[in-house]
Amino acid sequence: MRRLWLIFSQAVTVSIAVLFVVSTLKPEWLHGTTPASVVAIFEAPGGTAPPAEAAAGGSYAGAAQRSMPAVVHIFTSKETRAQRHPLLDDPVFRHFFGERPDSGPRQRSAGLGSGVIVSPDGFVLTNNHVIEAADEIEVALNDGRKFPARLVGRDPETDLAVLKLQTDAQFPVITFAAADTLQVGDVVLAIGNPFGVGQTVTMGIISALGRTHLGINTFENYIQTDAAINPGNSGGALVDSSGNLVGINTAIYSRSGGSLGIGFAIPVSLARNVLEQIVATGEVTRGWVGVEIQEITPELAESFGLNEPSGALIAGVLRGSPAERAGIRPGDVLIGVDGRSVRDTKGMLEMVAALPPGNVAQFRIRRASGELDLKVEVGRRPTPALQRPN
Repeated sequence: MRRLWLIFSQAVTVSIAVLFVVSTLKPEWLHGTTPASVVAIFEAPGGTAPPAEAAAGGSYAGAAQRSMPAVVHIFTSKETRAQRHPLLDDPVFRHFFGERPDSGPRQRSAGLGSGVIVSPDGFVLTNNHVIEAADEIEVALNDGRKFPARLVGRDPETDLAVLKLQTDAQFPVITFAAADTLQVGDVVLAIGNPFGVGQTVTMGIISALGRTHLGINTFENYIQTDAAINPGNSGGALVDSSGNLVGINTAIYSRSGGSLGIGFAIPVSLARNVLEQIVATGEVTRGWVGVEIQEITPELAESFGLNEPSGALIAGVLRGSPAERAGIRPGDVLIGVDGRSVRDTKGMLEMVAALPPGNVAQFRIRRASGELDLKVEVGRRPTPALQRPN
């Protein structure tokens, strides 16, 4: 036993001596301090700084540099005929001077906007109103290169369009942000070509999400931001602090034509769906049943005996439509589609639009006699010919 105690005492003595030597000569070994050589590697030019440090410095240069090469300027033009002089249509004038050929001078009107390259082979996502009615489209990259572009397809009901650059070159592309990651208060950058001055980056935050009932488009689910968006920014990128695409800038609220800090962007989740359909088929296909719907107010809910103002009131049914064939009548209240509850007209419109044409869906209806389920064969939603100025 005494022998074991002597061995233990000697081991403790040696350990204390080693500890004293290390603490005197190499104190960083005990405190976990990073050696100076390792620090020099992380601080060397060209090293990757942690994201938290970049944000703390107040600079979003990294996000801008990652996304700017994929944001393009779009120049459009269309040929218009000069207005015909009223005298040429006057019967007396034509009697004395005869028929005059319609030889008025032709003019070209120009427009501008922005877009985002979404594939290496040159597919570009932009707003429909940027390229609407254009007969020539030219796209200029941030590096100065210019290419003609053709229209692949457009969706007036979301104000989105897809172009294809007419070249075999490869292009930088933007990274799409993950869906439903954006929150009110997040920092965002708006990138585009305002007033044709050249590529410009502005910064702001997300002011609101899910903005609807603005009267801008049929399908609305806008991101609201206070990042400055001006004419020419339409179709440009709204990116997060990492440079990922979160929306396509499309509209502003303004009394003067300039930015008042209320801008709207189409969320990337909606833009991606439209993009994929247009690239695959050249168009966007949506479900349709042929009803006119009306929002249910508290007064209407009371008159229909509803506990709350939810659902969509069927105000009219198109003759020969899928809804009429299924037995839906004006005055019915639609409260469910395929087991999902309908909260309002916006929700009903989105649910029906998401139904594949040709499929049979179950509509839950409330009418005076009670609730009933009707099977509706979904039709294809007609595409309206919307006209909007650039």
